[in-house]
Amino acid sequence: MIDSEIREVLCNYIDEQNNKVRIMDEFVIGDSRADIVTITNRLTGYEIKGDTDTYARLPLQVKEYSRFFQENYIVVGKSHRKSAENHIPDNWGILCVYVSNGCTKIEMIRESKILRKSTIIKNQLVLLWRKELNNILKRNELKKCTGKTKAFICNFLWENVLQRRLKENICEELFERDYTI
Repeated sequence: MIDSEIREVLCNYIDEQNNKVRIMDEFVIGDSRADIVTITNRLTGYEIKGDTDTYARLPLQVKEYSRFFQENYIVVGKSHRKSAENHIPDNWGILCVYVSNGCTKIEMIRESKILRKSTIIKNQLVLLWRKELNNILKRNELKKCTGKTKAFICNFLWENVLQRRLKENICEELFERDYTI
């Protein structure tokens, strides 16, 4: 299977598994690009490796995904089913997409473990647009940081909003984001 075939099956699978989910395609994170990101009550990254793909870029992708997402999966074609676990950390989940008897199937090989590192939430703040950061300031009844840099606003929020609340606010802003802008 190739990336586009896996992507379609994966998006359908994600949609079926969640009541309320926003699925984002090709989302820039640090020095990498996440193939699929879902927003629920947390951010989850999905890295797709089709049957003809290699693991050459995966070490950098794993590093970046682990900086920004509480939960991560590698989604592979059948040719990578056995080798995928050798290329990812133990906390990453593995999904395999394959065709059997003319039907495309997706199999959970390994569940992901949710990361609870507080730095992930801090890193997620930089994914937000300035308008979204201002929305979080307002929602938490904090003063507007007029004339301040985005980095200053991110640090100000980090220091003044409880992590649990900040995580909720980040997910809410990304969920409601208008990507046509």
